[in-house]
Amino acid sequence: QVQLVESGGGLVQPGGSLRLSCAASGSIMRIISMGWSRQAPGKEREFVASTYWMTPSTNYADSVKGRFTISRDNAKNTVYLQMNSLKPDDTAVYYCDAYVTTTDRTTQQYWGQGTQVTVSS
Repeated sequence: QVQLVESGGGLVQPGGSLRLSCAASGSIMRIISMGWSRQAPGKEREFVASTYWMTPSTNYADSVKGRFTISRDNAKNTVYLQMNSLKPDDTAVYYCDAYVTTTDRTTQQYWGQGTQVTVSS
């Protein structure tokens, strides 16, 4: 019913930057929030950042505050994650998620397929 397509991952040197994008499509009546999580090899998936769709409210994990910025384009149903001052510890698969009310009036969380971010020299 809802598809999330991520893009923008890749290989970057420590201290570098990347910008991830996630576009939502499908039977969307209303997006409540969108966000990003990540999962490093051998570790649990962890929250990175989120934004509510109709307010300026954003949330960040302590580990990325001051380095990552989440933003959105409501008209394009797209959320972005600007990642600066990247560290090797940021290496992970980054997943986009969205809480969406679909046209059948149900609300649930959807996940994208993930995009790999590797920070290495």
